[in-house]
Amino acid sequence: MKLAIFGGTFDPVHAGHLRAARAATRAFRLDCVLFIPSGNPPHKRGGRLTAFDHRFAMTALACAGTPKFVPSLLEAPRADHRPHYSVETVTKLRKSLTPRDQLYFLIGLDAFLDLQQWKTPERLLDAANFVVVPRPGFPLQEVLNVLPPRIVRGVPSPGRNGSVRLRRTKLHILSGVNVRVSSHEIREAIRQGRPVTGLLPPLVEEYIVKHELYQAEARGGAWR
Repeated sequence: MKLAIFGGTFDPVHAGHLRAARAATRAFRLDCVLFIPSGNPPHKRGGRLTAFDHRFAMTALACAGTPKFVPSLLEAPRADHRPHYSVETVTKLRKSLTPRDQLYFLIGLDAFLDLQQWKTPERLLDAANFVVVPRPGFPLQEVLNVLPPRIVRGVPSPGRNGSVRLRRTKLHILSGVNVRVSSHEIREAIRQGRPVTGLLPPLVEEYIVKHELYQAEARGGAWR
């Protein structure tokens, strides 16, 4: 089995997330992509974040109709409000897999460039094959600079999806995915009353309208 983890705040999940997941599914012949909204992400502590129930519901709606896309509660909020760390999620998931299964970690370039600020990044890179979704025209050296030199075992291979051989896994560059939208930009557009049609899966857009999300901080408990 080939399984990919795709985590994030998904506030909201948007069309770019789905394009990246579809491209990774095709490129690596994935059997399943777990969409994992983070209940208490370390990098968002103290910041505004839409309630988890809303974010999970939108993620589930975005996955509807695509059997290989599965919404996951692996990082649902804890009673003690402890943050979720990706390395813990990957380790927990690994225990449910067989040695023959392949685990991938799908991540956008901007998030990957902050990897050294994450908890035990080397351990995380050892635990799963990384698939980095780049920005158009980005220099490959940006990715290489993040990798600890001691775990790099080979130079990037040529081809549409270049890869770097690491100590126990591989890092892949998923080219050909043009993601020019961010969740922040969508929230701001909704707040200003600008159209977002085409930037969101239709069911997610309907959900946002129905629950009046992102329109104002004080409405309906959308923010916490």
